[in-house]
Parts: sequence; C-alpha cells; structure tokens
Amino acid sequence: MTREYPDTRLFIAGDWRDASDGSTLEVRNPATEAVIGSVACASANDLEEAAQAAQAGFEIWRKTSPLERSAVMRKAADILRQRVDTIARLMTLEQGKPLEQSKIEIRAASDIIDWFAEEGRRTYGQVIPARNPNVTQLAIKHPIGPVAAFTPWNFPINQAVRKLSAALAAGCSIVVKAPEETPASPSELIRAFQDAGIPEGVVGLVYGVPSEISEYLIAHPVIRKISFTGSTPVGKLLASLSGKHMKPATMELGGHAPVLVAPDADLDRAITQIVPHKFRNAGQVCVSPTRFLVHDEVFDPFVNRFVEAAEKITVGDGLDPDSDMGPLANERRIPVIEELLQDAVEQGAKIETGGKRVGNNGWFFEPTVVTNAPASSRIMNEEPFGPVAIINRYPDLDSMITEANRLDYGLASYAYTTSQSTTHRFVHEVAAGMMSINHLGLALPELPFGGIRDSGYGTEGGSDAIQPYLDTHFATIHA
Repeated sequence: MTREYPDTRLFIAGDWRDASDGSTLEVRNPATEAVIGSVACASANDLEEAAQAAQAGFEIWRKTSPLERSAVMRKAADILRQRVDTIARLMTLEQGKPLEQSKIEIRAASDIIDWFAEEGRRTYGQVIPARNPNVTQLAIKHPIGPVAAFTPWNFPINQAVRKLSAALAAGCSIVVKAPEETPASPSELIRAFQDAGIPEGVVGLVYGVPSEISEYLIAHPVIRKISFTGSTPVGKLLASLSGKHMKPATMELGGHAPVLVAPDADLDRAITQIVPHKFRNAGQVCVSPTRFLVHDEVFDPFVNRFVEAAEKITVGDGLDPDSDMGPLANERRIPVIEELLQDAVEQGAKIETGGKRVGNNGWFFEPTVVTNAPASSRIMNEEPFGPVAIINRYPDLDSMITEANRLDYGLASYAYTTSQSTTHRFVHEVAAGMMSINHLGLALPELPFGGIRDSGYGTEGGSDAIQPYLDTHFATIHA
C-alpha cells in the first residue's frame, strides 16, 4: 500500500464509515498494476441506511430556499478548486490519465457546480391565463425526491458532478453509486460538499457490487429518480428496471462517434484538434471521435497527417509530466481491443500505426490508427473505448452521412467543412444528440449533453438538465 492514496469509505447520513460487514475491494494503479488502496463494499444494510438517510435529507433540503442551496453549492465549487492539485493526483493514481487532464476535469466540475447553483434559482413555474376571471391557475415545480445516481470510472468526478449538481439544485437529495475502480476522487467531490455545509443525509456515497446496488436502490420505495452513465447494454437493463417501478430515468450511454471530413475541410485545423481529442484519456471517453469518415479527395493526406501526429504522442505514467496519454484504466479493455483489431485485419483493414500493448507492466496500449475497416467488422459496430481511430474513405457526402447514421448510436458527432451548404446538411441529416463542427465545443455546463437512440435519453447539461429532477404540480383556485 502507498500512503499517498487513502482507503475509501462510504458516506452515509453525514458519516464516513466502513461497510457494515467489513467488506472491501482492492484499488489498483493502472500504470503499475500495484494495489494502492481499498474501497468499502456496501452491504444491503448499508444501502438501506443510505436510502433512509436520503429520505431524511430530502425533507430538509426541499425546504431550503434556492438561494441557500446555491450558496452551499458555490462554496463546494470553491473548495474543489482549492484542492485541485491534491485531488488530481489521486485521480491519476487510480484512473491513469495524465495529471494535467485530471486537473482540467476537476476545474470543469467546479464550473458545472456553479452553473447548476445559479440554474436552481430559476426553476420557474407558470401562471396560466384562466377562462374564468375568478380563477387562478398555477403550475408549480417541486423537487421529485431522493435520486439514485450511477457513475463510471472514465471521468470519476465529472460524470458524478453533473448528476449531483442537478439534483441538489432542484432540491433533491441523492445517493451516488461511484466506481469501485476509481473511488478516491469522487469521495473528495462529496467531501467538498460536506465541508461546504450540506445538511446530513442530503448526499450519500456508496460503492460495491454494481448489480446488487442498482437492483436494491432502483427498486427502493424512497428513490424517485434514476440517473445512469455507462454502457448501452447496462443502461437498457437499468432503464427497464426503472420503468418497472415507474421511476423516470436519465440515460447517458455509449457512442461510436463519427467524424465527417468533407473535401473542403481545413486539414490543419482538423488534425490539430481531433488527434489530441481522439487520444484524450486513452480514448476512454463516451464522446470520443472514433469512426473517421473521410472524403476520397482528402483521404490520403488526412491519413498521413493523422498517423504522423499519433506517432508523436508520448505514452506513459500519468504522473510523468512528459506523458500525453496514460494507460487504460483496467486490464479487461486490452484483450477486447486486441480482438477488435484482429477481426478488422482479418476482414481487410490495415493497421497504419500502433495496435499493440506497450510493455508488460501497466495497462498501456499504443495510439492506433486503422484504415479501410469494412462495415461488417466488429470495430465498425462496437465502440472500442480505447486509443483506436478507424479512418475510412467515402466517395461523396451522401455515403458519409449514410455511414454516420448506420449504427443505432447517436451521442456525439464531429465534422470539418468550410462549406455552408455542407454544414447545413450535416447539422440536419446526421442523427446525433450533439454535433461539433470545425472546433471542439461539447460538454460545457451551459450546453445540452446527451444522446438519442441507443445512446440514451435526457440531457445532463444546459437549462433543460434540471427539469428531470422536478415534478410539475398544477393548482387551480377559485376566488
């Protein structure tokens, strides 16, 4: 064990505690594979206490004015900013991403908290004009109730903070089930709210066996709203379980983001922006650009320049300031990526660079570029969720758009073109919840963030994000 990484505990009813039965899980550093700590594994008794604490906390928080809620949240954001260096080191130790990327994530989380802190003061209802002059008609927004949130390991703080902030801004309490692989950094997010003065029970934090926790909390009568970020198969399972209990759910699921490169694209801009974006967090990003759909006229220069840029990326321990890309966060991704690449090559694809694990210590994988993968290959149909870019050529815009829409995913998409008419086509014809053209403009707090089709439903950003945490209550009053 290393002293710089703490053992992570549950946070229930304002108290940091071990699991009631003493169960723990190991936490490993993906850069070294060494065990660096442990995380408490919640039992059914712990989950019951967390749910009951959330109900008690909700009764307090729902009656707290939006102005007071906002003040607590903004204080938590400031605390998070003050601790960015310490928390970033924990995140890199447990998740692997370069230290600077961890710092960016934490600063972005603080901005998200601030955004929702102010948005919670604007949960307006309506006065609806009545047909009878003696009648007043009111539509009033009330917090929906205690929330259960399930968050992944690729962005340990940023995925949790969207759900946490929206719930708290609306006046809800929340139990966060954070990832066991990366437990320490989300626990520091919760600690910032505790230190900011959040009332007891308003925020809870649990870890453990994912299926056991989701089945227990989603079905629990106290929980009134579900929010999940993760894979499409798991999301569909949890959405069906939520529906069984008539509980609304926000689902931010997987993607396989297309990048459409038109013949008139500015390749200097495209390569400079999209290559670092592809290999950010070792490609373990739900909105990571993955399927590059490139027009024939610019295919060869685009591939050559993309490969050249990819080969300049330095892979190493995220604590090393020279590292551009860290390891994969867990060992299970490596054989999956290897299988996808093997299948693609067997079907005629070419690996232009990369394609192999780096060394035998740590879960590192080379930045990889694959060209001419057929539509039937697994890698063109299954999100690799790793440092792999697939670049294919297309003869015209129609075929590029057809390929972009071929899959049932619809989360993020990207495009490069200098043509107004081509931009118009991409915006209106590509089926995705988000599109960024000629720059990287996704995931700011004030912008919608979510997908369509198999990539989920609901948004976790922008002015609409707070609405799923509110019920509309109608009152009609005769004088």
